[in-house]
Amino acid sequence: MAFYLIILVFVLCYLCIAVEHTIHVSKTATALLLCAALWTIVTVSGASAFAPGIFETLGADYHDGVKAALLHHLGDTAEIVFFLLGAMTIVEIVDQYGGFKIITDRIKTTSKVRLLWSLGLITFFMSAVLDNLTTTIVMLALLRKLTTEKSNTWFFASMVVIAANAGGAWTPIGDVTTIMLWIAGKVSAVNIMKTTFLPSLVSVVVPFLILTFTMKGHITPAEKAFDDNSPAASISPRIRNFMFCLGVGCLLGVPVFKTVTHLPPYVGMLGALSIVWIATEIICTCEKDNEWRLHLRASKILRRVDMPSVLFFLGILMAVGALQFCGHLDMMSASLDQISLEEPSKYYLIDIIIGTLSSVVDNVPLVAGTMGMYTFPEDHYFWELLAYCAGTGGSMLIIGSAAGVAAMGIEKIDFIWYVKHITWLAFIGYICGALVYILQYSAIH
Repeated sequence: MAFYLIILVFVLCYLCIAVEHTIHVSKTATALLLCAALWTIVTVSGASAFAPGIFETLGADYHDGVKAALLHHLGDTAEIVFFLLGAMTIVEIVDQYGGFKIITDRIKTTSKVRLLWSLGLITFFMSAVLDNLTTTIVMLALLRKLTTEKSNTWFFASMVVIAANAGGAWTPIGDVTTIMLWIAGKVSAVNIMKTTFLPSLVSVVVPFLILTFTMKGHITPAEKAFDDNSPAASISPRIRNFMFCLGVGCLLGVPVFKTVTHLPPYVGMLGALSIVWIATEIICTCEKDNEWRLHLRASKILRRVDMPSVLFFLGILMAVGALQFCGHLDMMSASLDQISLEEPSKYYLIDIIIGTLSSVVDNVPLVAGTMGMYTFPEDHYFWELLAYCAGTGGSMLIIGSAAGVAAMGIEKIDFIWYVKHITWLAFIGYICGALVYILQYSAIH
């Protein structure tokens, strides 16, 4: 009974997460409730309430076994959470110091086609270094300074979402799902970049090429140009550029740190955060005559970090850990393995299905669940294609990714409008990218 109760609770909470904007209940609160509820059911029910053989490895003391499993999953989850916390803080510091103006101030065109490619390529490569959510927010802030027409902002914001999700899929630090796979030892930093760069690029280029031949005209520039009343407005370009280079350099140094030291990535990320933090302290101390230093110390900027997102990852990953502990993921794995295709076609199809589902269901628990279902070695083609599919598949619906949800909230993009105008473009790009990966892998092997 408890085995199926866990499934019911998970599905109900998952539905609440999916319709967060309809029921007006934060997905973070639901995820934390889900985590607490599942582990409570596991503990209270006892081993006899579950299918025979699931808890044979726990020995005589059931509750001690559950506690040990809980600590094990908490440790794995904490690695991801602390990594994200460090990365998000560095990006927020760079943003508050106006560092991203180096990139955004260089876009001046009013041609729709040129703007499409400018925004798309900048977003694609920026999200590979930062992350898709932060990059989307930065690019939407830029877009608002270029045009205020709703039809234009909705369209270009949607293109930013596609490019941000694709860009985040081909590096180990560009998307939460690739971070999870990298930290868990499923993929290596250099290999994931080599194998998924071309598919990810194709998933952007194909829909953009279609639009190049169908889209015409110019945007109407916003009446107010770059009006910035934030504390960063008075920061000198020298400091702004320094913080951009330091922040991006520290983020890029994390994979190198892991490769050289073999320590977990979160150790390198926390070290990178400390370097950026110390730099802000030195800058604020030296700039005694400037009022902005009171607002731009790292200790104050840290309060602006998106903690609800961090807690959401904590809750959902721990909830998936409960499913793995109870054997639900093994059951799902066995069902998927019944697909009557030969390898590798079967696992190609499974990855594509998971990526398609990520447009409806958040890709974080999907990838977390998949990691618990399969035990392929590091850099196996299954993990490589999963990184691509889970990262880009969410673009097919506006609610399918963190970047899409952010764009929906900022620009008030209508769900049905997105389905009518953008979904088919994202789907074509997604399938083309998957086919490119399959052809690429077949040619090499």
